[in-house]
Amino acid sequence: MSLKIHQDHSRFKQIVRGKIKANLRKYVQKGEMVGKKGKDTISIPIPFIDIPHFKYGHKEQGGVGQGEGDVGQQLSPGAVQPGDGHKAGQGEGDHALEVDVSLDELASILGEELQLPNIERRGKEQVVAQKIKYTGVNTTGPESLRHFKRTFKQALRRQIALGTYDPKMPIIIPTREDRRYRSYRLQNLPETNAVIVYMMDVSGSMGDEQKEIVRIESFWIDTWLQSQYHGIESRYIIHDAMAKEVERDVFFSTRESGGTMISSAYKLCRDIIRADYPPGSWNIYPFHFSDGDNSSEADSRDCIRMLKDQLLPQCNMFGYCQVASAYGSGNFINVLHEHLRHHEKVLTSRVNSKDDIYDSIKTFFGKGH
Repeated sequence: MSLKIHQDHSRFKQIVRGKIKANLRKYVQKGEMVGKKGKDTISIPIPFIDIPHFKYGHKEQGGVGQGEGDVGQQLSPGAVQPGDGHKAGQGEGDHALEVDVSLDELASILGEELQLPNIERRGKEQVVAQKIKYTGVNTTGPESLRHFKRTFKQALRRQIALGTYDPKMPIIIPTREDRRYRSYRLQNLPETNAVIVYMMDVSGSMGDEQKEIVRIESFWIDTWLQSQYHGIESRYIIHDAMAKEVERDVFFSTRESGGTMISSAYKLCRDIIRADYPPGSWNIYPFHFSDGDNSSEADSRDCIRMLKDQLLPQCNMFGYCQVASAYGSGNFINVLHEHLRHHEKVLTSRVNSKDDIYDSIKTFFGKGH
């Protein structure tokens, strides 16, 4: 009995995980998750899972729910408290099951199709990546890990033991109890040293919606990397006309404004790398988020020179995400494409709304890039 319950529970967990994965694009857009960490849990509504309930047979009279009395009549002593809600509606309501999921679990689901690109073995191998190692066969598991050969072998053994197997008509029909699944464990493997430098434009042309989009995307990138690559380092830069380094919590909550000078962020990023992360020992990944509205063409040219001469030679990859804004010119991404479109270390993405966040993340970290 306990085995049956365990199998059903495991199957239900896989169904829930599948529903979350199918709706991941929607969950990634939720700004209220920004600022949470690791083991923090969040409630996620999972639609389209039938909630168990009793069904009664059709009877013209008698049976459960039949007898004297009117609908809504009180069945036990006690005063009835008047409600203050609205008038009742018609028809059956929509049911959604809420499940508590840790941020690490969501990051794990998000990371199934992601990887840190161009990573190389450098330094003292401080970063540890989790790899799947298959360890055996179990009676429960997700359908994606079902071991068909072992399943049919088990079904054959059962049919022979019961005397139902006919060698002249060798038909093998596995039951649920015959199913076998590959079991695995996550194995920590040392990768190498790596640092991510996040740069966010907080100037006046970046409206609240644009800043929220940037915070959401950078938050999920940071959350996924921290959960998948243990030991990775992160640095956070915000800029308007001036750039400054801030703590993680400040980065994901600041609401500043002012002019824009993108080169100030690139100079600070360069100085941080020079001071703390020698390229011979570190994999370096700068990411810049902006609406592309720079102060001048001259400053944009300075940014290109700095990228070509100082940042790209030291980096494994440079990512630039431009958020659509009604206030800015949005021209910086065009400058990047003009000068660095075919550079193997440069990846760019455009985000017009929250719907594009998931695709933007996959642009930078999708397997195969």
